[in-house]
Amino acid sequence: MKRISIISPEVIELSKKILDNDKINPELYTKYDVKRGLRDLNGKGVLTGLTEISEIKSNKIVDGKEVPCEGELYYRGYNINDIVRGVENRKFGFEETAYLLIFGELPKEQELDKLLDILAEYRQLPTSFVRDIILKAPSSDMMNTLQRSVLTLFSYDKKANDISIPNVLRQCLQLTALFPLISVYGYQAYNHYYAGNSLFIHQPIETYSTAENILHCLRPNGKFSPIEAKILDIALILHAEHGGGNNSTFTSHVVTSSGTDTYSVIAAALGSLKGPKHGGANIKVVEMFENIKENIYDWDDEEEIKRYLSKMLDGEVFDKSGLIYGMGHAVYSISDPRATIFSKFVKRLSHEKGRDKEYRLYAAIEKLAPKVIGEKRKIYKGVSANVDFYSGFVYNMLGLPTELFTPLFAIARIAGWSAHRLEELVNGGKIIRPSYKNVCDRKEYKRLEDR
Repeated sequence: MKRISIISPEVIELSKKILDNDKINPELYTKYDVKRGLRDLNGKGVLTGLTEISEIKSNKIVDGKEVPCEGELYYRGYNINDIVRGVENRKFGFEETAYLLIFGELPKEQELDKLLDILAEYRQLPTSFVRDIILKAPSSDMMNTLQRSVLTLFSYDKKANDISIPNVLRQCLQLTALFPLISVYGYQAYNHYYAGNSLFIHQPIETYSTAENILHCLRPNGKFSPIEAKILDIALILHAEHGGGNNSTFTSHVVTSSGTDTYSVIAAALGSLKGPKHGGANIKVVEMFENIKENIYDWDDEEEIKRYLSKMLDGEVFDKSGLIYGMGHAVYSISDPRATIFSKFVKRLSHEKGRDKEYRLYAAIEKLAPKVIGEKRKIYKGVSANVDFYSGFVYNMLGLPTELFTPLFAIARIAGWSAHRLEELVNGGKIIRPSYKNVCDRKEYKRLEDR
């Protein structure tokens, strides 16, 4: 059998038929009023469902007209700013947020303690799972490791296909507890077998939070500072959920509606998040900044920065895509509240790490990029930094490898996916089935010998 990664000349030639025959005339989308990407021309999402889990606000009504406003994000009706302030001096912020998203209310102290006990109990992989599943088949892509491990856990679950609410809740809490271990152990396997570095597997510590256990299991000495753990905890809170209409969360609703098992649903959501248009954006931001730092002589010279950003938009530099990564969002216009919150903590961490100069560069580009984009592009709404703009910088300062950037997103978002899966099971009933219009002309079939 030929190596599966080889694309033969025959396949290359056949692929040309797909490029020729699958191309749809763009004018037809306008003719039939197709909402491509389930969005209208202004980027507003098509209403396909109802949820009580989270809400994004980017506009308000003034004198009967809809106008842009500072971005707001709500989890179960609570403003994300209030949630972050409420947990800032405690180490279990993400766990409290997961409780809120899944159960629909803020936990009392005893309820939070009970959840922490449950997660600590579930934070153990099946016997020999690390050796037989993670270490024996290491991957260079941690999202592949995470997705494969989730599907494999199906085989260890005697009630894998049971979609009753108690059983699905049990599965979701177990996956919430296990995601950090699978992700970090997957990276350790990759770092050893692909990069040739020493292999070490730390067991989680029962009294540690999710953020603390990530840092403990990742670092050779298992050590970290309180501010490092706190900022990672804040990052998990900010990524835990986002409005219900994002690609991976919508995927969890669609796949859940078919009546399938939890592992299949979460694996599908992971497949969505892996895409660079969704979960991998912060990696592009980090790569972009490395390019900027190499090509801008004076990081404090705003005019030099503006000139380089202009070249970037013109497709002359970096990856020549014509994009400034980390700027703009499908919903937010004036501001992304997650980026606003993050920027305050980033400043503190950059000072502790002695990277104030880099932070000033990030802050300068956050200020200048919208102006440059406004001058170069015809835009229908405002442009501001999104959460990906700062998250990669934070992970880099924490010493987290880029291979774990998207899995960290998943470690947080499993809370939101779980909440939406449970909500779909409680309120669903009909399989989600959108409509596609066929625009292919009718053709007369010809027998093989007549073609």
